[in-house]
Amino acid sequence: MKNVPVLITTRQLPNPSHSISIVYPEVHLPHLPVVQHSLNTQIRNELNQLLIEQNYYDPNLVELIVYFEIKTNERNMLSLTLIAYSFTGGAHGMTVVKALTFETQTGKRVFLYDLLGSQDFEKPLSDRIRAKIDEWGVELLDPPFTVIRRDQDFYLADTSLVIYFQLYEITPYVWGFPYFPIALKDIENLVPAESPLQRFIPFL
Repeated sequence: MKNVPVLITTRQLPNPSHSISIVYPEVHLPHLPVVQHSLNTQIRNELNQLLIEQNYYDPNLVELIVYFEIKTNERNMLSLTLIAYSFTGGAHGMTVVKALTFETQTGKRVFLYDLLGSQDFEKPLSDRIRAKIDEWGVELLDPPFTVIRRDQDFYLADTSLVIYFQLYEITPYVWGFPYFPIALKDIENLVPAESPLQRFIPFL
């Protein structure tokens, strides 16, 4: 059953109060039970870490909302985001977006360096991001953005690689999350022949 989207259902944690809502994805792969277990364990582990970071156990917690978005679910790849907003008082709450990308035939989580190999991909991708920053007039924090990390946050969306930054990572809060879609066709020279990204590059 290759290249078939995996079945995703929504699970919800019991909520101790009306101001807390926590929903997360559960993967169903009955023909690959070991992979199914691995995927769901990794998702729950990331969710648990996110809850800790977002003050779920803090007695001062006022509000917590956690949900997810599926970005890609095809060609044996699953890319999703877990989004958590928490408020413990002050001027505003804090939101964190954690992206997870998996190979659904093996259960392996892949990072940016897994997809783009050992070569120097940081500079060419960063050059494209800086061009977009200039084009869009994005306000940067000091010191200004120079280069992405090898494990920079990303997700797959159709035929694009979306690089993004957390709140306050490179911009003031008012700019929210800076997202930079990069068409895979434009960077196919950076994609190794064995990379799962090859499945998403359009053939014209």
